[in-house]
Amino acid sequence: MADSFLMEVCVDSVESAVNAERGGASRIELCSSLLEGGITPSIGLLQVVKQNVRIPVFVMIRPRGGDFLYSDREVEVMRRDIELVKSHRADGLVLGALTEDGRVDTGLCMELLGRFVSAVRPLPVTFHRAFDMVHDPVVALETLISLGFERVLTSGCDSSALEGLSLIKRLVEQAKDRIIIMPGGGITERNLQRILEGSGAQEFHCSARSSQDSAMKFRNSCVNMGASLAAPEYGLKVADVSKVRNLNAIAKNTL
Repeated sequence: MADSFLMEVCVDSVESAVNAERGGASRIELCSSLLEGGITPSIGLLQVVKQNVRIPVFVMIRPRGGDFLYSDREVEVMRRDIELVKSHRADGLVLGALTEDGRVDTGLCMELLGRFVSAVRPLPVTFHRAFDMVHDPVVALETLISLGFERVLTSGCDSSALEGLSLIKRLVEQAKDRIIIMPGGGITERNLQRILEGSGAQEFHCSARSSQDSAMKFRNSCVNMGASLAAPEYGLKVADVSKVRNLNAIAKNTL
């Protein structure tokens, strides 16, 4: 069982992608703006990451932060982003959409899946943590199975995978190998073993980041480029090779 698990690391920079691979990650979820939970990365970032790593790169399709109820114009952005990342060799997609009453938007998901998955080269698609905002996770999981999603990323509809562990376990049991349940949200070296043992999941999702100080010598402390809760201008969060390795080792010893 030691080799049956899979660790996915979410990254928003080339450095983090390289570090994730060096640490033993099996797959990358590529985003921008992890502070917002991840939105669609630029094509330039995708291209350079693909040039620098060999493990699969799944690309987030999310036009903005906030909820998962999208306008017609936002849907058009998602359509175009899917075509672009597909043409630039994305290995998989990560997407999700809900209706106003908290159900999986089956019509939109079917359309977006159809734009990416083909009979010639079937590519996997993950339903992201929009799942954690659904009205009824049991019903939503059956919907995702019927739509053909390969996996769902979830914190168990709670603030973290540890807090939502009991639901994650129930979802793994409900799935019965029809879809992969991938815990994610607040996973660290301190709680990974408990989450894997308690859920029965064979994949997990983490960022494994550490703070890194800016190399800037001149600093203007009076200016903030974002909102008051934005990340500091002179600090970065980057996937940490040692953290990825430690998580990898914990998963091997657990599974």
